[in-house]
Amino acid sequence: MNYRTNEEIEIQRHSALMVSATLTEVTKILKPGLRTIDIDKMAETFIRDNGGIPSFKNYGDPRNPYPYALCISVNEAVVHGFPSDYELKDGDIVSIDCGFYKNGFHGDHAYTFAIGEVRQEVLDLIRVTKESLYLGIAQAITGNRTGDIAFAIENHTNRKHGYGVVRELVGHGVGRDMHEDPQVPNYGKRGSGKRLQENQVLAIEPMINLGTRHIYTADDGWTIVTEDGLPSVHFEHDVCVKKGKPDILSDYSPIEKAEKANSNLNSSYYTL
Repeated sequence: MNYRTNEEIEIQRHSALMVSATLTEVTKILKPGLRTIDIDKMAETFIRDNGGIPSFKNYGDPRNPYPYALCISVNEAVVHGFPSDYELKDGDIVSIDCGFYKNGFHGDHAYTFAIGEVRQEVLDLIRVTKESLYLGIAQAITGNRTGDIAFAIENHTNRKHGYGVVRELVGHGVGRDMHEDPQVPNYGKRGSGKRLQENQVLAIEPMINLGTRHIYTADDGWTIVTEDGLPSVHFEHDVCVKKGKPDILSDYSPIEKAEKANSNLNSSYYTL
């Protein structure tokens, strides 16, 4: 496991906040009729104009590297969705995951948006998943274990609300590499898993399905889709483990401000 100096934490905070800034710019343009490939192109330009490198582009197996700057996952796509000529429609939900690399450190987080008139049951799924993210983050303190984060997320989403919690994909450490130890599942038992140490940085990311937890990989080798075709929601923050209270390195507040200002987006799920 990798522990950061306080100076390194501040460098990584900048990368995390640049992901937040990129997602904020994306939020401003979201609307029905917008092609997801155009979202990706705009975001890559913004990242590079700000001195960063898109963490996701060309990531993974060199035989089939991820080819885009963003993962854009619509409706039943859980994560890793390819930007394409698909035009967003009224009633869609879209998870946008972004990575920003600069000065040796990655930022990596995600946000799910509701386009226009989205069904109430799906808005409820967005709300509960976002709530679960913060319940999980609250457990990211020195001396706790990864299972404490996992239990908080699963308890809220599955035990209280009956949603499917994806098990095959997990949160993770993040820093000099985009995926580091420890793994941070979204299901588990209190007191289980790796013990958390001060100045570890975690990407905590509940991936929660309206229906079954079961998923499959699409023909592109990347896009993860719900087995029953029902919607899935994904939120993710970069979090530094601290004594007593975690330090969230990324920032949703400018994204939320832009979300509320964009009349094409539905933010009526807010309870936070």
